[in-house]
Parts: sequence; structure tokens; C-alpha cells
Amino acid sequence: MALKYNDRQRKEYFKTTQQMGGSWLQVFEGDEEFYSSAYWDLLVNVWAKDGPVRKTDALRFMTNIKSPHTAGKYVETAIARGFLIEEENPKDARSRLLRLSPEMRKRLDRFFDGCVGDISKCVRRIAKLGPAPE
Repeated sequence: MALKYNDRQRKEYFKTTQQMGGSWLQVFEGDEEFYSSAYWDLLVNVWAKDGPVRKTDALRFMTNIKSPHTAGKYVETAIARGFLIEEENPKDARSRLLRLSPEMRKRLDRFFDGCVGDISKCVRRIAKLGPAPE
């Protein structure tokens, strides 16, 4: 497979992703406990849905966590910290629903808004860094 971008362009992308990673930590006001792919998988997948998700589905969002018990601990921590709200499922009394708290939804909206801006700027910088390798 031929490379499409030069080294400077790839490093520009890397710098942008590092910056976005720092922004992810700001979502949690610097609390490094949540700088984890498990919380990323959990929270952004709940954010991406238009409404509440079944708790069992949320557990599966954390693809790097194989144990439902361990995934449940992440969910319970997110609930305890006020990031997620757990509620009864009106369609099925055997299951529970999760949704983002209004504050976490605002934080994630701001995070992704910043990411879109970062990526847009990155694309412009990459374009200025020259042609792709031949």
C-alpha cells in the first residue's frame, strides 16, 4: 500500500489527536480516572444515541472490557459521579435504561464541538504541508 501523506502531515494529525485527548481529560475537570478507553466507549456511545439506552447495551459499548461484571463497575462509577442517570425501562420492567446527565451531555457537546474545530484546522494545516509522497 502506497503512503498517501508525508511525515510532516502525519505528525500534524498526531499532534491534533494528542490535543483532543487533553480535551477529553478536561471533560472530567482533570480527573485522570476517566482518561480511559472504557469511559470513552461508554460515554460517547450513550452520547451518540438520541435517547436512553438499555443498560445491557451500554455494557457492550466497552469493547475492551470482556467481563460484564467489570463493565458494570465502570457504569456504576459513572452513575455515582453523576455522568449517567439510571432509570426504569417503561417498556420492560426487567431492564434498566441509562442516559447522560444534562451536565455531561453539555460537556460532551462542547468536547465534540471543539474536536470538529480541531480537525478542521488540522485538515487545513495538512493541506499546506505539501503534496503526498510519490
